[in-house]
Amino acid sequence: MIEAEKNFAIAAPIDNVWDYVQDISRWADLLPGCRECAIIDDHHSRWTIKVGAGGLIKTVNVLVHVESWDGPDRVNFTYKLESEPVVGGGSYFAEINDQGETDIRLHLRVEGSGPMAPMWEAVCKPLFHPLATTFTDKLKVEIEQYVGIEPSLNEKKFGFTSTISFMVGWLRRLFSPFSGSNKIKE
Repeated sequence: MIEAEKNFAIAAPIDNVWDYVQDISRWADLLPGCRECAIIDDHHSRWTIKVGAGGLIKTVNVLVHVESWDGPDRVNFTYKLESEPVVGGGSYFAEINDQGETDIRLHLRVEGSGPMAPMWEAVCKPLFHPLATTFTDKLKVEIEQYVGIEPSLNEKKFGFTSTISFMVGWLRRLFSPFSGSNKIKE
Protein backbone atom coordinates (compact mmCIF):
# COMPACT_ATOMS: atom_id res chain seq x y z
CA MET A 1 0.00 0.00 0.00
CA ILE A 2 1.17 3.51 -0.82
CA GLU A 3 -0.04 6.47 1.25
CA ALA A 4 0.41 10.22 1.21
CA GLU A 5 -0.84 12.94 3.51
CA LYS A 6 -0.72 16.59 2.51
CA ASN A 7 -1.41 19.55 4.78
CA PHE A 8 -1.85 23.08 3.50
CA ALA A 9 -3.74 26.29 4.19
CA ILE A 10 -6.10 28.07 1.83
CA ALA A 11 -6.50 31.82 2.27
CA ALA A 12 -10.30 31.63 2.28
CA PRO A 13 -13.09 30.93 4.78
CA ILE A 14 -14.17 27.30 5.14
CA ASP A 15 -17.62 27.88 3.58
CA ASN A 16 -16.05 29.34 0.42
CA VAL A 17 -13.67 26.37 0.25
CA TRP A 18 -16.63 24.00 0.62
CA ASP A 19 -18.47 25.74 -2.25
CA TYR A 20 -15.60 24.63 -4.49
CA VAL A 21 -14.83 21.23 -2.96
CA GLN A 22 -18.37 19.82 -2.98
CA ASP A 23 -18.27 19.43 -6.78
CA ILE A 24 -16.44 16.14 -7.51
CA SER A 25 -15.90 17.07 -11.16
CA ARG A 26 -13.62 19.89 -9.97
CA TRP A 27 -11.47 17.30 -8.18
CA ALA A 28 -11.21 15.29 -11.42
CA ASP A 29 -10.20 18.39 -13.40
CA LEU A 30 -7.16 18.79 -11.14
CA LEU A 31 -5.88 15.24 -11.49
CA PRO A 32 -3.06 15.04 -14.07
CA GLY A 33 -4.16 12.89 -17.01
CA CYS A 34 -7.89 12.98 -16.26
CA ARG A 35 -9.73 13.20 -19.57
CA GLU A 36 -13.34 12.89 -18.41
CA CYS A 37 -15.47 12.75 -15.29
CA ALA A 38 -18.90 11.20 -15.78
CA ILE A 39 -21.20 11.89 -12.84
CA ILE A 40 -23.38 8.85 -12.10
CA ASP A 41 -25.13 10.27 -9.02
CA ASP A 42 -24.31 12.33 -5.90
CA HIS A 43 -21.92 9.66 -4.62
CA HIS A 44 -20.62 7.91 -7.74
CA SER A 45 -18.57 8.98 -10.73
CA ARG A 46 -16.37 7.40 -13.40
CA TRP A 47 -13.10 9.12 -14.23
CA THR A 48 -11.23 8.35 -17.45
CA ILE A 49 -7.52 8.85 -16.85
CA LYS A 50 -4.69 8.59 -19.34
CA VAL A 51 -1.54 7.42 -17.58
CA GLY A 52 1.90 6.96 -19.02
CA ALA A 53 5.34 5.80 -18.01
CA GLY A 54 8.01 6.18 -20.64
CA GLY A 55 6.60 4.94 -23.94
CA LEU A 56 3.78 3.03 -22.27
CA ILE A 57 0.47 4.87 -22.27
CA LYS A 58 -2.78 3.42 -21.00
CA THR A 59 -6.26 4.78 -20.45
CA VAL A 60 -8.00 3.53 -17.30
CA ASN A 61 -11.48 4.01 -15.91
CA VAL A 62 -11.69 4.72 -12.21
CA LEU A 63 -14.92 4.30 -10.28
CA VAL A 64 -15.02 6.88 -7.50
CA HIS A 65 -17.43 6.47 -4.58
CA VAL A 66 -17.89 9.32 -2.14
CA GLU A 67 -18.81 7.61 1.12
CA SER A 68 -19.71 10.84 2.86
CA TRP A 69 -20.13 14.50 2.00
CA ASP A 70 -19.97 15.93 5.53
CA GLY A 71 -19.39 19.55 4.62
CA PRO A 72 -17.94 21.89 5.14
CA ASP A 73 -15.23 19.94 6.94
CA ARG A 74 -15.08 16.33 5.77
CA VAL A 75 -15.25 14.09 2.69
CA ASN A 76 -14.43 10.37 2.64
CA PHE A 77 -14.04 8.48 -0.63
CA THR A 78 -12.91 5.20 -2.16
CA TYR A 79 -12.04 4.27 -5.72
CA LYS A 80 -11.22 1.25 -7.83
CA LEU A 81 -9.86 0.77 -11.31
CA GLU A 82 -12.30 -1.10 -13.54
CA SER A 83 -9.74 -3.21 -15.38
CA GLU A 84 -6.86 -3.45 -12.90
CA PRO A 85 -6.56 -4.97 -9.42
CA VAL A 86 -6.11 -1.53 -7.84
CA VAL A 87 -8.20 0.10 -5.10
CA GLY A 88 -7.73 3.09 -2.88
CA GLY A 89 -9.36 5.83 -0.95
CA GLY A 90 -8.85 8.92 1.02
CA SER A 91 -10.22 11.66 3.17
CA TYR A 92 -10.44 15.42 3.13
CA PHE A 93 -10.53 17.35 6.41
CA ALA A 94 -10.92 21.11 6.71
CA GLU A 95 -10.89 23.41 9.73
CA ILE A 96 -10.69 27.12 10.37
CA ASN A 97 -7.33 28.35 11.69
CA ASP A 98 -6.56 31.43 13.85
CA GLN A 99 -6.16 33.67 10.79
CA GLY A 100 -9.63 32.79 9.44
CA GLU A 101 -8.08 30.67 6.70
CA THR A 102 -8.92 27.03 6.06
CA ASP A 103 -6.40 24.34 6.99
CA ILE A 104 -6.75 21.26 4.78
CA ARG A 105 -5.50 17.73 5.41
CA LEU A 106 -5.79 15.38 2.47
CA HIS A 107 -4.99 11.70 3.00
CA LEU A 108 -4.67 9.40 -0.03
CA ARG A 109 -3.92 5.71 -0.37
CA VAL A 110 -3.63 3.23 -3.22
CA GLU A 111 -3.18 -0.51 -3.07
CA GLY A 112 -2.53 -3.10 -5.74
CA SER A 113 -3.45 -6.75 -5.36
CA GLY A 114 -2.53 -10.00 -7.04
CA PRO A 115 0.86 -11.25 -8.22
CA MET A 116 1.81 -7.95 -9.92
CA ALA A 117 1.16 -5.79 -6.84
CA PRO A 118 4.80 -5.62 -5.65
CA MET A 119 6.03 -4.56 -9.09
CA TRP A 120 3.15 -2.13 -9.58
CA GLU A 121 3.75 -0.50 -6.20
CA ALA A 122 7.54 -0.31 -6.75
CA VAL A 123 7.05 1.59 -10.01
CA CYS A 124 4.29 3.85 -8.66
CA LYS A 125 5.67 4.65 -5.22
CA PRO A 126 8.16 7.33 -6.39
CA LEU A 127 5.40 8.96 -8.45
CA PHE A 128 2.64 8.96 -5.84
CA HIS A 129 3.92 11.75 -3.57
CA PRO A 130 4.76 14.14 -6.44
CA LEU A 131 1.33 13.40 -7.95
CA ALA A 132 -0.36 14.11 -4.58
CA THR A 133 1.68 17.32 -4.27
CA THR A 134 0.70 18.40 -7.78
CA PHE A 135 -2.97 17.77 -6.97
CA THR A 136 -2.90 19.68 -3.67
CA ASP A 137 -0.91 22.58 -5.16
CA LYS A 138 -3.47 22.88 -7.95
CA LEU A 139 -6.37 22.54 -5.48
CA LYS A 140 -5.03 25.41 -3.37
CA VAL A 141 -4.46 27.70 -6.36
CA GLU A 142 -7.82 26.88 -7.96
CA ILE A 143 -9.82 27.47 -4.77
CA GLU A 144 -8.02 30.73 -4.03
CA GLN A 145 -8.66 31.91 -7.60
CA TYR A 146 -12.29 30.76 -7.27
CA VAL A 147 -12.74 33.10 -4.29
CA GLY A 148 -10.82 35.94 -5.99
CA ILE A 149 -7.31 35.57 -4.54
CA GLU A 150 -4.45 35.63 -7.06
CA PRO A 151 -1.62 33.12 -6.46
CA SER A 152 1.64 34.52 -5.13
CA LEU A 153 4.75 34.69 -7.31
CA ASN A 154 6.23 31.73 -5.39
CA GLU A 155 3.11 29.63 -6.02
CA LYS A 156 3.31 30.43 -9.72
CA LYS A 157 7.05 29.74 -9.87
CA PHE A 158 7.42 26.82 -7.44
CA GLY A 159 3.94 25.29 -7.38
CA PHE A 160 2.61 22.40 -9.38
CA THR A 161 4.54 23.26 -12.57
CA SER A 162 7.84 22.36 -10.91
CA THR A 163 6.32 19.10 -9.60
CA ILE A 164 5.23 18.10 -13.09
CA SER A 165 8.69 18.95 -14.44
CA PHE A 166 10.22 16.76 -11.73
CA MET A 167 7.93 13.83 -12.61
CA VAL A 168 8.56 14.10 -16.36
CA GLY A 169 12.33 14.23 -15.83
CA TRP A 170 12.24 11.30 -13.44
CA LEU A 171 10.21 9.19 -15.87
CA ARG A 172 12.52 10.02 -18.76
CA ARG A 173 15.58 8.98 -16.77
CA LEU A 174 13.91 5.83 -15.49
CA PHE A 175 12.53 4.54 -18.77
CA SER A 176 14.90 5.94 -21.37
CA PRO A 177 16.64 3.09 -23.23
CA PHE A 178 19.36 5.50 -24.37
CA SER A 179 20.33 6.96 -21.03
CA GLY A 180 23.02 4.39 -20.34
CA SER A 181 21.91 4.30 -16.73
CA ASN A 182 18.53 4.21 -15.06
CA LYS A 183 19.81 5.63 -11.79
CA ILE A 184 18.06 8.69 -10.51
CA LYS A 185 20.44 11.52 -9.70
CA GLU A 186 19.45 13.69 -6.80
